[in-house]
Amino acid sequence: MTSAPAADSPPSDSPPSGSAATGSAAAGRRVLLPPRRPGGGGSTQTPHRAGRTHRWWGTPWLFLVLGLTVTLLFVLFPFLNTVVLAFTDATMVRGGRFIGLGNFARLAEDHRFWTALLNSSLYVVCVVPVMVVLPLLLACLVSRPGRFVGMFRTAYYMPVVMSAVVVGLIWTNLLDSRGLVNELLSWLHLVSSPVPFVTDRWLLLFSAMFVTVWTGLGYYMVIYVAALANVSPVLYDAAAVDGAGPVRTFLSVTVPGVRGTMALVGVLSSVAAFRVFSEIYVLSGNTGGPGGEDLTMTMLIQREGTGLTARTGYAAAVSVVMFLITLGMLLVQLRLQRREGDAE
Repeated sequence: MTSAPAADSPPSDSPPSGSAATGSAAAGRRVLLPPRRPGGGGSTQTPHRAGRTHRWWGTPWLFLVLGLTVTLLFVLFPFLNTVVLAFTDATMVRGGRFIGLGNFARLAEDHRFWTALLNSSLYVVCVVPVMVVLPLLLACLVSRPGRFVGMFRTAYYMPVVMSAVVVGLIWTNLLDSRGLVNELLSWLHLVSSPVPFVTDRWLLLFSAMFVTVWTGLGYYMVIYVAALANVSPVLYDAAAVDGAGPVRTFLSVTVPGVRGTMALVGVLSSVAAFRVFSEIYVLSGNTGGPGGEDLTMTMLIQREGTGLTARTGYAAAVSVVMFLITLGMLLVQLRLQRREGDAE
Protein backbone atom coordinates (compact mmCIF):
# COMPACT_ATOMS: atom_id res chain seq x y z
CA MET A 1 0.00 0.00 0.00
CA THR A 2 1.49 3.29 -1.07
CA SER A 3 1.45 6.40 1.12
CA ALA A 4 0.40 9.88 -0.21
CA PRO A 5 3.02 12.64 -0.31
CA ALA A 6 3.12 15.13 2.52
CA ALA A 7 1.02 18.22 2.01
CA ASP A 8 3.73 20.61 3.22
CA SER A 9 6.56 19.25 1.07
CA PRO A 10 8.14 21.95 -1.20
CA PRO A 11 7.69 21.71 -4.96
CA SER A 12 10.58 20.40 -6.95
CA ASP A 13 12.68 23.03 -8.89
CA SER A 14 14.18 20.57 -11.27
CA PRO A 15 13.04 20.70 -14.89
CA PRO A 16 11.19 17.94 -16.47
CA SER A 17 13.33 15.01 -17.38
CA GLY A 18 12.57 15.39 -21.10
CA SER A 19 14.04 18.92 -21.24
CA ALA A 20 17.02 18.48 -19.02
CA ALA A 21 19.56 19.38 -21.77
CA THR A 22 17.64 22.43 -22.93
CA GLY A 23 17.22 23.75 -19.42
CA SER A 24 20.88 23.39 -18.63
CA ALA A 25 21.86 25.30 -21.82
CA ALA A 26 19.45 28.17 -21.15
CA ALA A 27 20.59 28.48 -17.57
CA GLY A 28 24.05 29.66 -18.73
CA ARG A 29 22.88 32.55 -20.87
CA ARG A 30 20.39 35.43 -20.68
CA VAL A 31 18.00 36.20 -23.46
CA LEU A 32 17.59 40.02 -24.15
CA LEU A 33 14.39 41.23 -25.72
CA PRO A 34 14.02 44.65 -27.46
CA PRO A 35 12.26 47.27 -25.32
CA ARG A 36 8.59 47.86 -25.75
CA ARG A 37 7.10 51.22 -26.70
CA PRO A 38 5.17 52.93 -23.94
CA GLY A 39 1.54 52.08 -24.39
CA GLY A 40 2.28 50.19 -27.56
CA GLY A 41 1.31 46.78 -26.37
CA GLY A 42 3.64 44.06 -27.49
CA SER A 43 5.34 45.94 -30.34
CA THR A 44 9.10 45.47 -30.30
CA GLN A 45 10.11 47.96 -33.09
CA THR A 46 12.89 50.44 -32.23
CA PRO A 47 11.85 54.13 -32.13
CA HIS A 48 12.78 56.50 -35.01
CA ARG A 49 15.96 58.45 -34.36
CA ALA A 50 15.36 62.23 -34.65
CA GLY A 51 17.91 64.59 -36.26
CA ARG A 52 19.11 62.13 -38.87
CA THR A 53 17.04 63.52 -41.78
CA HIS A 54 19.08 63.90 -44.95
CA ARG A 55 19.25 67.52 -46.23
CA TRP A 56 20.40 68.79 -49.60
CA TRP A 57 23.64 70.83 -49.44
CA GLY A 58 22.27 73.53 -51.73
CA THR A 59 19.28 74.49 -49.58
CA PRO A 60 20.94 77.54 -47.90
CA TRP A 61 22.04 78.87 -51.30
CA LEU A 62 18.44 78.97 -52.49
CA PHE A 63 17.79 81.77 -49.98
CA LEU A 64 20.81 83.74 -51.23
CA VAL A 65 20.43 83.34 -54.98
CA LEU A 66 18.11 86.34 -55.45
CA GLY A 67 20.27 88.72 -53.40
CA LEU A 68 23.47 87.49 -55.03
CA THR A 69 21.96 87.91 -58.50
CA VAL A 70 20.90 91.49 -57.82
CA THR A 71 24.32 92.29 -56.33
CA LEU A 72 26.19 90.82 -59.28
CA LEU A 73 24.03 92.52 -61.93
CA PHE A 74 23.62 95.96 -60.37
CA VAL A 75 26.69 96.40 -58.12
CA LEU A 76 29.65 94.19 -58.96
CA PHE A 77 29.31 94.14 -62.75
CA PRO A 78 28.85 97.96 -63.09
CA PHE A 79 31.82 98.52 -60.79
CA LEU A 80 34.11 96.22 -62.79
CA ASN A 81 32.83 97.70 -66.05
CA THR A 82 33.62 101.22 -64.78
CA VAL A 83 37.17 100.18 -63.89
CA VAL A 84 37.66 98.71 -67.37
CA LEU A 85 36.21 101.80 -69.10
CA ALA A 86 38.57 104.06 -67.14
CA PHE A 87 41.48 102.71 -69.23
CA THR A 88 39.76 103.26 -72.59
CA ASP A 89 38.65 106.20 -74.72
CA ALA A 90 35.06 104.95 -74.88
CA THR A 91 32.23 107.32 -75.74
CA MET A 92 28.48 107.02 -75.80
CA VAL A 93 28.43 105.64 -79.38
CA ARG A 94 31.54 103.42 -79.44
CA GLY A 95 33.27 101.04 -77.11
CA GLY A 96 36.69 102.63 -77.36
CA ARG A 97 40.18 101.20 -77.28
CA PHE A 98 42.68 100.66 -74.51
CA ILE A 99 44.75 103.79 -73.79
CA GLY A 100 46.31 102.85 -70.47
CA LEU A 101 46.62 105.76 -68.03
CA GLY A 102 45.71 108.36 -70.64
CA ASN A 103 42.49 109.42 -68.91
CA PHE A 104 44.23 109.79 -65.56
CA ALA A 105 46.98 111.90 -67.13
CA ARG A 106 44.29 114.11 -68.64
CA LEU A 107 42.69 114.48 -65.21
CA ALA A 108 45.90 115.95 -63.81
CA GLU A 109 45.72 118.72 -66.42
CA ASP A 110 41.97 119.37 -66.20
CA HIS A 111 41.10 122.55 -64.30
CA ARG A 112 37.51 121.39 -63.80
CA PHE A 113 38.67 118.23 -62.05
CA TRP A 114 40.74 120.15 -59.51
CA THR A 115 37.88 122.61 -58.97
CA ALA A 116 35.46 119.74 -58.37
CA LEU A 117 37.92 118.05 -56.01
CA LEU A 118 38.35 121.31 -54.07
CA ASN A 119 34.60 121.85 -53.76
CA SER A 120 33.91 118.29 -52.64
CA SER A 121 36.75 118.36 -50.11
CA LEU A 122 35.61 121.72 -48.75
CA TYR A 123 32.12 120.28 -48.47
CA VAL A 124 33.42 117.45 -46.27
CA VAL A 125 35.49 119.79 -44.09
CA CYS A 126 32.60 122.16 -43.43
CA VAL A 127 29.62 119.81 -43.25
CA VAL A 128 30.94 116.79 -41.32
CA PRO A 129 31.80 118.58 -38.01
CA VAL A 130 28.36 120.20 -37.98
CA MET A 131 26.67 116.88 -38.76
CA VAL A 132 28.50 115.19 -35.90
CA VAL A 133 27.81 117.80 -33.19
CA LEU A 134 24.51 119.53 -34.01
CA PRO A 135 22.32 116.38 -34.27
CA LEU A 136 23.75 115.23 -30.93
CA LEU A 137 22.65 118.47 -29.27
CA LEU A 138 19.19 118.13 -30.79
CA ALA A 139 18.99 114.50 -29.68
CA CYS A 140 19.80 115.54 -26.10
CA LEU A 141 16.95 118.07 -26.21
CA VAL A 142 14.30 115.74 -27.65
CA SER A 143 15.32 112.82 -25.42
CA ARG A 144 14.00 114.60 -22.34
CA PRO A 145 10.41 113.90 -21.35
CA GLY A 146 8.07 116.69 -22.32
CA ARG A 147 4.66 117.49 -23.64
CA PHE A 148 5.63 118.44 -27.18
CA VAL A 149 8.71 116.22 -27.64
CA GLY A 150 6.98 113.99 -30.20
CA MET A 151 5.96 117.01 -32.25
CA PHE A 152 9.50 118.37 -32.31
CA ARG A 153 10.91 114.99 -33.31
CA THR A 154 8.49 114.81 -36.22
CA ALA A 155 9.28 118.36 -37.30
CA TYR A 156 13.03 117.76 -37.28
CA TYR A 157 12.68 114.49 -39.17
CA MET A 158 10.30 115.80 -41.83
CA PRO A 159 13.04 117.04 -44.26
CA VAL A 160 14.55 113.55 -44.33
CA VAL A 161 11.50 112.01 -46.02
CA MET A 162 11.19 114.85 -48.54
CA SER A 163 12.57 114.50 -52.04
CA ALA A 164 15.98 116.11 -52.62
CA VAL A 165 14.65 117.88 -55.70
CA VAL A 166 11.68 119.29 -53.78
CA VAL A 167 13.98 120.51 -51.01
CA GLY A 168 16.27 122.14 -53.57
CA LEU A 169 13.38 123.91 -55.29
CA ILE A 170 12.04 125.18 -51.97
CA TRP A 171 15.37 126.67 -50.98
CA THR A 172 15.97 128.04 -54.48
CA ASN A 173 12.79 130.08 -54.18
CA LEU A 174 13.66 131.14 -50.63
CA LEU A 175 17.23 132.22 -51.48
CA ASP A 176 16.47 133.87 -54.80
CA SER A 177 17.17 137.57 -55.22
CA ARG A 178 13.42 138.15 -54.88
CA GLY A 179 12.87 135.33 -52.44
CA LEU A 180 11.59 135.39 -48.90
CA VAL A 181 15.04 135.56 -47.27
CA ASN A 182 16.16 138.63 -49.24
CA GLU A 183 12.80 140.30 -48.74
CA LEU A 184 13.03 139.73 -45.00
CA LEU A 185 16.59 141.06 -44.84
CA SER A 186 15.57 144.11 -46.83
CA TRP A 187 12.53 144.70 -44.61
CA LEU A 188 14.76 144.59 -41.53
CA HIS A 189 17.15 147.05 -43.24
CA LEU A 190 20.05 144.62 -42.87
CA VAL A 191 21.02 144.76 -46.55
CA SER A 192 20.68 147.46 -49.19
CA SER A 193 20.72 145.09 -52.17
CA PRO A 194 19.72 141.45 -52.62
CA VAL A 195 22.30 138.91 -51.41
CA PRO A 196 23.39 136.62 -54.30
CA PHE A 197 22.87 133.36 -52.45
CA VAL A 198 22.48 131.29 -55.64
CA THR A 199 24.57 133.33 -58.09
CA ASP A 200 27.82 133.93 -56.21
CA ARG A 201 30.53 131.31 -56.42
CA TRP A 202 31.14 130.89 -52.66
CA LEU A 203 27.68 131.86 -51.41
CA LEU A 204 26.14 129.19 -53.62
CA LEU A 205 28.48 126.55 -52.19
CA PHE A 206 27.78 127.52 -48.58
CA SER A 207 24.04 127.77 -49.27
CA ALA A 208 24.16 124.19 -50.57
CA MET A 209 25.99 123.17 -47.39
CA PHE A 210 23.25 124.75 -45.30
CA VAL A 211 20.59 122.84 -47.24
CA THR A 212 22.54 119.59 -46.75
CA VAL A 213 22.73 120.16 -42.99
CA TRP A 214 19.03 121.09 -42.82
CA THR A 215 18.07 117.94 -44.74
CA GLY A 216 20.23 115.43 -42.86
CA LEU A 217 19.83 116.85 -39.37
CA GLY A 218 16.82 114.72 -38.46
CA TYR A 219 18.33 111.50 -39.82
CA TYR A 220 21.42 111.66 -37.63
CA MET A 221 19.34 112.94 -34.70
CA VAL A 222 17.38 109.66 -34.72
CA ILE A 223 20.64 107.70 -34.64
CA TYR A 224 21.80 109.69 -31.62
CA VAL A 225 18.46 109.28 -29.85
CA ALA A 226 18.88 105.50 -30.07
CA ALA A 227 22.44 105.78 -28.76
CA LEU A 228 21.46 108.01 -25.84
CA ALA A 229 18.92 105.41 -24.73
CA ASN A 230 21.82 103.03 -24.05
CA VAL A 231 23.67 105.43 -21.72
CA SER A 232 23.06 104.37 -18.13
CA PRO A 233 21.02 106.89 -16.06
CA VAL A 234 23.23 106.01 -13.10
CA LEU A 235 26.05 108.00 -14.70
CA TYR A 236 23.88 111.11 -14.91
CA ASP A 237 22.81 110.66 -11.29
CA ALA A 238 26.43 110.35 -10.22
CA ALA A 239 27.32 113.50 -12.16
CA ALA A 240 24.45 115.37 -10.50
CA VAL A 241 25.63 114.22 -7.06
CA ASP A 242 29.12 115.47 -7.85
CA GLY A 243 27.69 118.88 -8.73
CA ALA A 244 28.40 118.76 -12.48
CA GLY A 245 26.53 121.29 -14.60
CA PRO A 246 24.89 120.65 -17.97
CA VAL A 247 28.05 121.37 -19.99
CA ARG A 248 30.26 119.24 -17.75
CA THR A 249 27.72 116.41 -17.80
CA PHE A 250 27.53 116.58 -21.58
CA LEU A 251 31.32 116.42 -21.98
CA SER A 252 32.00 113.83 -19.26
CA VAL A 253 28.99 111.51 -19.60
CA THR A 254 27.11 112.01 -22.86
CA VAL A 255 30.04 112.32 -25.26
CA PRO A 256 31.95 109.27 -23.94
CA GLY A 257 28.71 107.28 -23.95
CA VAL A 258 28.01 107.91 -27.65
CA ARG A 259 31.59 108.09 -28.93
CA GLY A 260 31.15 105.04 -31.14
CA THR A 261 27.98 106.51 -32.63
CA MET A 262 29.79 109.78 -33.29
CA ALA A 263 32.41 107.88 -35.28
CA LEU A 264 29.66 106.16 -37.27
CA VAL A 265 27.95 109.49 -38.02
CA GLY A 266 31.30 110.92 -39.08
CA VAL A 267 31.83 108.09 -41.57
CA LEU A 268 28.31 108.29 -43.01
CA SER A 269 28.28 112.07 -43.30
CA SER A 270 31.76 112.13 -44.87
CA VAL A 271 30.75 109.79 -47.67
CA ALA A 272 27.47 111.65 -48.22
CA ALA A 273 29.19 115.06 -48.27
CA PHE A 274 31.86 113.98 -50.73
CA ARG A 275 29.17 112.58 -53.04
CA VAL A 276 26.93 115.67 -52.90
CA PHE A 277 24.98 116.30 -56.07
CA SER A 278 21.31 117.28 -55.74
CA GLU A 279 21.73 120.41 -53.64
CA ILE A 280 24.21 122.18 -55.93
CA TYR A 281 22.57 120.81 -59.06
CA VAL A 282 19.16 122.27 -58.19
CA LEU A 283 20.34 125.51 -56.56
CA SER A 284 22.57 126.34 -59.53
CA GLY A 285 19.96 125.37 -62.11
CA ASN A 286 22.18 122.66 -63.62
CA THR A 287 24.92 125.21 -64.36
CA GLY A 288 27.37 124.31 -61.61
CA GLY A 289 27.49 127.90 -60.45
CA PRO A 290 28.91 130.91 -62.30
CA GLY A 291 31.39 129.62 -64.86
CA GLY A 292 31.01 126.08 -63.50
CA GLU A 293 33.11 127.00 -60.46
CA ASP A 294 30.82 125.10 -58.07
CA LEU A 295 31.11 121.72 -59.76
CA THR A 296 31.53 118.72 -57.49
CA MET A 297 32.95 115.30 -58.33
CA THR A 298 29.56 113.75 -58.97
CA MET A 299 28.45 116.69 -61.12
CA LEU A 300 31.62 116.34 -63.20
CA ILE A 301 30.90 112.64 -63.69
CA GLN A 302 27.34 113.46 -64.72
CA ARG A 303 28.50 116.06 -67.25
CA GLU A 304 31.16 113.86 -68.80
CA GLY A 305 29.18 110.61 -68.77
CA THR A 306 25.80 111.65 -70.19
CA GLY A 307 24.62 113.03 -73.52
CA LEU A 308 25.49 112.25 -77.13
CA THR A 309 28.97 113.75 -76.73
CA ALA A 310 29.65 111.86 -73.49
CA ARG A 311 33.17 110.64 -72.80
CA THR A 312 32.35 107.59 -70.75
CA GLY A 313 35.96 106.53 -70.43
CA TYR A 314 36.94 109.89 -68.94
CA ALA A 315 33.90 109.88 -66.64
CA ALA A 316 34.83 106.37 -65.50
CA ALA A 317 38.34 107.61 -64.65
CA VAL A 318 36.84 110.35 -62.47
CA SER A 319 34.64 107.72 -60.81
CA VAL A 320 37.63 105.52 -60.03
CA VAL A 321 39.52 108.44 -58.48
CA MET A 322 36.46 109.35 -56.43
CA PHE A 323 36.12 105.75 -55.25
CA LEU A 324 39.78 105.62 -54.17
CA ILE A 325 39.49 108.91 -52.27
CA THR A 326 36.31 107.76 -50.51
CA LEU A 327 37.92 104.43 -49.64
CA GLY A 328 40.96 106.23 -48.25
CA MET A 329 38.74 108.44 -46.09
CA LEU A 330 36.96 105.40 -44.68
CA LEU A 331 40.20 103.58 -43.92
CA VAL A 332 41.67 106.62 -42.14
CA GLN A 333 38.57 107.09 -40.01
CA LEU A 334 38.40 103.41 -39.12
CA ARG A 335 42.09 103.50 -38.21
CA LEU A 336 41.58 106.48 -35.91
CA GLN A 337 38.56 104.84 -34.35
CA ARG A 338 40.53 101.66 -33.67
CA ARG A 339 43.34 103.65 -32.04
CA GLU A 340 40.87 105.39 -29.74
CA GLY A 341 39.40 102.01 -28.81
CA ASP A 342 42.84 100.60 -28.02
CA ALA A 343 43.71 103.66 -25.95
CA GLU A 344 40.61 103.16 -23.82
